[in-house]
Amino acid sequence: MTSRERLLCAFEHGTPDRVPVAPFGFGHVDPDSPVGHELVLKTDFIQSLGGPGGFLGTAAKAHTETNGNRRTTTIETPKGDLVSIWQSTGITSAQVQFPCKTADDVEKLLSVPYEPLRQIDPTQFNQWKERIGDEGIVLFGFADAICIPAQYFSPEDFSLLWVDAPEAFMTLINVANERLLQQAELCCKAGIDAFRLLGGEYASTQLGPSAYDETVTKPDSAICRMMHDHGAVVYYHNHGPTMRYLELLAGIGMDACDCFEAAPWGDCDLTEAMARIGERVCIVGNLDDMELIDKLPAQQVKAISRERIEQAGKTSFVLGGTASGTYTDKAARNFMAMAEVAREMS
Repeated sequence: MTSRERLLCAFEHGTPDRVPVAPFGFGHVDPDSPVGHELVLKTDFIQSLGGPGGFLGTAAKAHTETNGNRRTTTIETPKGDLVSIWQSTGITSAQVQFPCKTADDVEKLLSVPYEPLRQIDPTQFNQWKERIGDEGIVLFGFADAICIPAQYFSPEDFSLLWVDAPEAFMTLINVANERLLQQAELCCKAGIDAFRLLGGEYASTQLGPSAYDETVTKPDSAICRMMHDHGAVVYYHNHGPTMRYLELLAGIGMDACDCFEAAPWGDCDLTEAMARIGERVCIVGNLDDMELIDKLPAQQVKAISRERIEQAGKTSFVLGGTASGTYTDKAARNFMAMAEVAREMS
């Protein structure tokens, strides 16, 4: 099998010639370096690209001013301005003021005159698809509806909005999902045939199972159906503890999902997860990119990889990291060593 065939077989809940081993993106590895080329050739590579964005539409008016280490963005709305502030240091940057704080700000946000995107440019997707070829799969990033309140509210106000004003929260989710469905159809009509749908972790880490069903499973399943109706692959991303959410995750209807993190970063028991949802979802993971693959010696990573394959089995499973996007050349070499283990166990 080629790497692409191997991944798609696992995504379709089949048993490929060996368990696929999938780095997610290049991390800090130069794609054009010898290590970058070798990584693609010796593993079952997954490359993910940025998505369409554009929740506010093409008619929204916003302007940004920079003053020293502070960047202020003002969104004009018929009901009053919304202001976001980012502050940077010599090392990092952080958002110190979010544009929305209360349910009233949801009304402001939704009062912005909306003009939808009319087309999606698939050029970058097609270029990467041609470059990766049969050595892996390319996914088009697609943030789900819960990413909208998570983007415009601070984590604290995001959680309080769900508790204090769930109607406003769901109004924002439902409007966002309608717009995303339109964008998903544009993407599919442009020829994009594989997606990475992400955002569920905002509910699973902050809101709990009942909220997850309302704010993630139900709206995301509609997007998933849309993509499947056009013959596209849907790959889902959800960090954090997952065991309480397995059936809710599977209810979305995706083909594959990462990252099913093991303790202490998550709570995933691979054997139990496979028993509960493995027939419906290809499980991808669950070695931490930063804490395991990028730090431990190859022999130790190989030993852990053997354990994970024994726990998960060889059907509907992809051995991988946690999609951190931060790994280095050392982890790239360890991903290749993990692929050696998979070949030995085939």
